[in-house]
Amino acid sequence: MITAKDIEEIFQEQLAGIENSEIRSGTVQVWVQACKQGDWKAVDELKAIPFTLLTDTKGISLVEHTIAVTEGAVGLAEAQHDAYGRMPYQIDMDRLIAGGLLHDVGKLLEYERDTEYRYRKSHKGMCTRHPFAGAILAAKAGLPDELVNVIACHAGEGDGRPQTVETVLIRQADFAAFNPLVMLAKGSLIQ
Repeated sequence: MITAKDIEEIFQEQLAGIENSEIRSGTVQVWVQACKQGDWKAVDELKAIPFTLLTDTKGISLVEHTIAVTEGAVGLAEAQHDAYGRMPYQIDMDRLIAGGLLHDVGKLLEYERDTEYRYRKSHKGMCTRHPFAGAILAAKAGLPDELVNVIACHAGEGDGRPQTVETVLIRQADFAAFNPLVMLAKGSLIQ
């Protein structure tokens, strides 16, 4: 069974950046609940899950992708803060970091392993894509609606929908981590 302590160790550096203890503990609890509902039992198993089934991930795991997207979004926020003479909007760093950590947590319900230990879309995943599954988990955990928006709207489901600034930053970081792999697989990434 994957515990809160396990999740705290995996995302120790990122979780340390969340000042609000309720958001920090809620983020951890959503991961624990997703592991439980998705029937992921061991940390090694969790660390082996690919971050997408849509293209060759070149070995990049869901955990690695989650950290990269979180750190990428933080970098975008810090660059704006440092470069702009006056910020035209506020960026809530707790929501941004928690949103980065939770943006793909629904994939723990969307994916499963078959009898030959290959990954595939689960029945739950066929019924409900990860942005919705993750948003439901976060809402049930009592996390703020603005954070639920990050999770629900970080992918194509968010197109044309109202979004928090944190959602926009997570979307950009997520697509920046995903699109090059898709282009690489298609032979359209110029290197």
